[in-house]
Amino acid sequence: MTNEALLKLAYEATEKSYAPYSNFKVGAALLTKEGKVFTGCNVECASFGGTNCAERTAVFKAISEGYHDFVKIAVVSAGEGFTYPCGICRQVLNEFAPEIDIIMDDHGKELVVNLKEMLPYSFGPTDLK
Repeated sequence: MTNEALLKLAYEATEKSYAPYSNFKVGAALLTKEGKVFTGCNVECASFGGTNCAERTAVFKAISEGYHDFVKIAVVSAGEGFTYPCGICRQVLNEFAPEIDIIMDDHGKELVVNLKEMLPYSFGPTDLK
């Protein structure tokens, strides 16, 4: 799947976002090694700790359906600039796909960054063996 197609699905996912507090709608589209795509949106909660980001929503949906091998993830919002995954999302992505490419878009300008660049010196499953 092309980066452009994955970005399109991520933008579509923003439409399902529940962001009444921040009004910052985020969408993600996660591609598995098998070619299946799982989308996610951010879901806010009045008790802010209960909020879940779009990236983790997509990952958790994939894991709950039995998929564990991820190739790339697109992350977008309607905001200005690129929307980078937060620290918690980076850690969750690292758990399952430490080599994943993260595709972002800023009004037609695409940026691809590998998770290892975003999360240097990470702690993950191999550190517990």
